[in-house]
Amino acid sequence: MTGAAVKTVFLFPLGTVLFPGGPLPLKIFEQRYHEMTKVCIRDNLPFGACLIREGREVGAAAVPEPVGCLATIEQWEMPNASMFHLLARGGERFRILETQVAANGLLSGQVEMLPPVEPAAPDADCVALLERVIQQIGAQHFAQPVRLDDAAWVAYRLAEMMQIPMTDKQALLEMTRAADLVGYIKNTIKTDG
Repeated sequence: MTGAAVKTVFLFPLGTVLFPGGPLPLKIFEQRYHEMTKVCIRDNLPFGACLIREGREVGAAAVPEPVGCLATIEQWEMPNASMFHLLARGGERFRILETQVAANGLLSGQVEMLPPVEPAAPDADCVALLERVIQQIGAQHFAQPVRLDDAAWVAYRLAEMMQIPMTDKQALLEMTRAADLVGYIKNTIKTDG
């Protein structure tokens, strides 16, 4: 991809997929992520949230999937000296070009920013379903402003709630067209009844 912005970011391999605009609540207790969190808060930097391809969240540095999502810390508190409670929000998608592991096990990488997904017209069925969910659980649980006119935003919010394998959620994150995201969501809803 020529001309894509390249950044160096901390990488946080997780057992979940973060979508653009989505919430990421975290409890940070490992020293390496504690240090990452302090730097991100101090310098107002995002970190890269990636699904784990190999390994685990705790212990040795895990191998992340090659596509992840920037996460910006929106809220934080420190109930004690060894714990952070964070709420981060998904931003741009990225592809990892190369990674480095620090002596403390903290992973960082050079990443290229991916373009936003190709837009599509909102799907009436998906919008209606998400509107019902928003009415039931409250708009305060969703990033503001609520963007029901954005097919990708609607599809990402539905995908966050769906009980599907993380590998499927990763495939959704990697899709480049909103129409493909919507198609997957609609097909999965039909299959699940």
